[in-house]
Amino acid sequence: MGKVLLINGSPNENGCVSTAMDEVIHILNENGIETEKLWLGKKAVPDCIACMKCQETGKCVFSDQVNEIAARIDEYAGIVVGSPVYYGGPNGRLTSFLDRLFFSIPDEKFEGKLGASIVSCRRGGASAAFERLNQYFLMENMHVVSSQYWNQVHGSSADEVRQDEEGLQTMRTLARNIAWLLKSIEHGA
Repeated sequence: MGKVLLINGSPNENGCVSTAMDEVIHILNENGIETEKLWLGKKAVPDCIACMKCQETGKCVFSDQVNEIAARIDEYAGIVVGSPVYYGGPNGRLTSFLDRLFFSIPDEKFEGKLGASIVSCRRGGASAAFERLNQYFLMENMHVVSSQYWNQVHGSSADEVRQDEEGLQTMRTLARNIAWLLKSIEHGA
C-alpha cells in the first residue's frame, strides 16, 4: 500500500507538532498503514539557490536530508508535513526543505500521492500557515486530504496540545481519511 512519510519541521523533536503527528501515526498504524517520521532537526536547512543543477543531475547540490528523501520518494504513498506557526506562516526550515524537495524531483513522482499539512500555534495564524503548506501538494497534482476542520492544534507545549481535544480529534479524522483513501486507491475504487 505504500507508507506515509510525516515530516516534522519543528525545532522541538517531541513538541507540539510531534504530538499532533503521533495522533495521526497511531490511527494510521491501527489501520495497517506503515509510517515514517522525519524530524528535520535544529540545524539550518539551506534555501534553494536556483542553480538548476538538480534539473541536470536529479539531485540537489546540498547534501542533506532532501536528497535522502528524494531518493526514496517512490516508497511513499502520502506525505504529511507539520510546522509550528511563526508570525502567521510555517517555519523557514521546513519551507526551505520543501522548496528544494519539490523542485528537485520530477513532477510525475508526486502525481497521485496524498498530501496533508498540520500546523501548531499558540493562538492564531494557523489557517495562513496551513494554506501555505498545502500549496506544495496542489502544485504537484497530489490529492490533499481533508479533515473535519483545518489540521491544527493549539498550545504552547506538548502537554497543552494533549489537552486540545478538538485538535487531536481533527488529527484522528485526518488519519482515518488518509487510511480510507489509501485503501480505496489500493483496491481500485
